[in-house]
Amino acid sequence: MVRLSDPLRIGDVTVPNRLYRAPLLECAGNGDDAVDRLIDHLEPAAAAGAGLVCQGATIVRGEGGCAAPGMTHVHDPDFVSRLGRLTDRLHEYGATVAIQLEHGGLRSMETWHAGYRDDHPDLQQLAVSRPPPLLRTLDRLGFLDYDPHVLTTDEVYDLADDFGRAADHAADAGYDLIHLAGANMGIVHQFLSPFYNRRDDEFGDGVRFLEIIHDAVRDHAGDVPLLTKVPAETAAPPVVRRRLSRADAVELCRRLDDIGYDALVPVSGSVFWDMSIVRGQFPSRAWRDEGFREGYAEAFGGRLRAGLVALANRVQARWYDFDPAWNADLCRRVRDTVSVPVCCEGGVRERPRIDRLLGDACDMVGMARPFYAEPELPARLLADAEASAVCDSCNNCAVPQVTGAPGVCRTPAVLEEVGRLRKAGAYDRSR
Repeated sequence: MVRLSDPLRIGDVTVPNRLYRAPLLECAGNGDDAVDRLIDHLEPAAAAGAGLVCQGATIVRGEGGCAAPGMTHVHDPDFVSRLGRLTDRLHEYGATVAIQLEHGGLRSMETWHAGYRDDHPDLQQLAVSRPPPLLRTLDRLGFLDYDPHVLTTDEVYDLADDFGRAADHAADAGYDLIHLAGANMGIVHQFLSPFYNRRDDEFGDGVRFLEIIHDAVRDHAGDVPLLTKVPAETAAPPVVRRRLSRADAVELCRRLDDIGYDALVPVSGSVFWDMSIVRGQFPSRAWRDEGFREGYAEAFGGRLRAGLVALANRVQARWYDFDPAWNADLCRRVRDTVSVPVCCEGGVRERPRIDRLLGDACDMVGMARPFYAEPELPARLLADAEASAVCDSCNNCAVPQVTGAPGVCRTPAVLEEVGRLRKAGAYDRSR
């Protein structure tokens, strides 16, 4: 029987237990206070006993590629070396630390954030292929703005090398694992997805891109363990015909295992950046908040367009209602196929469910949004076999991030419960 407290070997690194803080948007940027802001976000999870703490998506190039405001760039070795203060702090608690590497490609702010486009008129999106017809339609309607640069074969190799160099900087700064943002519509996902990838060179097979990233990481950073998200697009809207099925995702995982990836994180969602990755309630409180109205208007190109985005958000909330542990079945199929650890995240909230998943559907369990509400959540989950996260998946934490606001819980009832638990000593590991 696999227990939550059991250690887990990922490559040459031993993670002290099987609970991890999944990558989240920290919105820490690259300013003088970036390291302190990251410590504020990540230290509580390590102090509370999380076996693995994942820093959220960081961008491997110095210009463009950010999917949201305030993302941190890790192309500069001088800046990344400063992050050694973060990894040293988290290691003091016995945690292992991962950094997620990303480039947004067609999902970048150059596409969807009107104010950012106005400030950076010369930026082009990096693209795997010409944007699909459906996205070009949204461009013509004014909801998106595409000026893509389709990567040449040589440029794909250059981009993979940027991932390798960023991994090297991170390993030098004390990060224990490298995590690729292989899903959620970033450029790695775009290479894998038949919806985006219509290339006629060797990278028409998107796994080839992950293969050369793997090789670049090994060339630059040696044997640092490498894991990646792997997408299935089974939740795509019916109008989308080209997509990754669950069977496709399982086969992708088998091939990545053969290539040498050290762990895999299978996830399902649509081909779009929508509520398929944050399933739950429509965040009405966040959309109504007057403090964010101007930020929404700046991001989406005016109040009317912001209102239309909110309407689409409401429809998505009905389409992608919360489903507990929605990736568990996919993870189980992958685990039956590969030889490396499989990590499950997405809708996991309760310790009893975690205990059922471990050794069956997966080898390790992660949570994301619940950490916005309870930064010290591991203390409760590790100590209490009946504990459940307080997060109710209302998504009021997520929507304001399009304005550059930090990811924090904003729901009074949830915050009140966290306060009650803290007063009762539920997060005190010394008891």
